[in-house]
Amino acid sequence: MAELNGAPVGPDELKALALINYGHFTSMRMENHRIRGFSHHIERLVRDCQVLFRSELDRDQVRAYVRQATADEEGSFVVRVTVFDPDLELGRPGAPAGPKILVTTRPAGTWPMAPLRVQTAQYMRDLPEVKHVGLFGALWHRRSAQLDGFDDCVFVDAEAYLSEGATWNIGFYDGEQVIWPNAEVLPGVTMRLLQQVHDASALGPVNIADLPRMEAAFATNTAIGVRAITAINEVEFPGEHPVLKTLRKEYEEIPAEAV
Repeated sequence: MAELNGAPVGPDELKALALINYGHFTSMRMENHRIRGFSHHIERLVRDCQVLFRSELDRDQVRAYVRQATADEEGSFVVRVTVFDPDLELGRPGAPAGPKILVTTRPAGTWPMAPLRVQTAQYMRDLPEVKHVGLFGALWHRRSAQLDGFDDCVFVDAEAYLSEGATWNIGFYDGEQVIWPNAEVLPGVTMRLLQQVHDASALGPVNIADLPRMEAAFATNTAIGVRAITAINEVEFPGEHPVLKTLRKEYEEIPAEAV
């Protein structure tokens, strides 16, 4: 399913997204036509539209397009809202923008997902605070990690401090509290919701040298929920830990919002 501003979309309208690749998006797991943190996702779209296009996105219009595009969907699935300008020209990206709203869906995986083994990569996304469509660097490092026998990658800076995964946030448990890296990262909606409901959590620096003292590590985003990480480079973590069960329970108990 794919609709642009509420109508079926054709290849010509998607040409700018494919060839110029300038825009932003959010992905949301929908269950029975409800989404956890839906209002946070809407706010992300509004904020990022101002950053990328200096344009005001209509919240109610986004809701209406999502509601229409998913009306016939059943069960659990992932809906993605992508905002881009079909008329954007490569040579004149500073021209007045007319961003439109693309809504697509794909199947959702079953929770909890299999644990991840990840490899570190020195990298920081462009505009890390924005969930933009420029995924080349992230996918390059994910591919490199997979070719090295890992499932995914996690980014570190020049001093070996961890920030985020290719398309997810990362958290750790040190035996007392959940620690989220205080680096420049995308403020993921799932991470934000967990920070709100899990009292024993804090922001702090996490270096590669700190990993052996951590009792557990996990990845979060709307599609995967809370997913265990069992290895970062050569440092191993358990695939199951009481804190992971607690976080999953707390997250799944968060009331989902009607679209």
